[in-house]
Amino acid sequence: MAKAVYHKHQRVYVYPVGTWALIEQVKPQWVKDVEEPVRVFYDCGLGRDFTADELATEQVESLDADHWRVLRAKNKWQSAEECARHPFPGTFPVIVTESMDWGGWRVPAAEYDRDPNRIEAQARLMANAPRLMALAESLVDMAREDADLPPAIAELSRSAADILKQVNTKPSGKHNSNSQEAA
Repeated sequence: MAKAVYHKHQRVYVYPVGTWALIEQVKPQWVKDVEEPVRVFYDCGLGRDFTADELATEQVESLDADHWRVLRAKNKWQSAEECARHPFPGTFPVIVTESMDWGGWRVPAAEYDRDPNRIEAQARLMANAPRLMALAESLVDMAREDADLPPAIAELSRSAADILKQVNTKPSGKHNSNSQEAA
């Protein structure tokens, strides 16, 4: 039995043609007295239908999760006494995404000073993001393989799939879908 791997309006790379295209239509091929489609074809508007193995989605480059960690950097502008209320006086978090102790994400000192506990929580979240992404991928794969999941797990899987879609889709540069617009 076959299940759809891609969905309508998803951007895919079409190997036989060598170009990117949007899936215009998902075409399952049914057989009488069989509950699931035998094959699934995808119409990308390129003159013929394609199978899943002829298509590929945009993927995020390897996140190298083993190297993501939070390091402490010395605060150059304030002494430990001046920032005694901080969780780690005299330092701020740096999220390192490389095997060496450089490369990654940093926060401006003024922003850290405004709410250090919030920034510390964000740093821990960012450092664990690759593992959370792997967990979401496992949940989606589990739901894809087992159609008889409890409704709560199925809903979690759909939410995980939506999040992974946002993570794996490159921004167009025109509009950020995660930004909240003022009403």
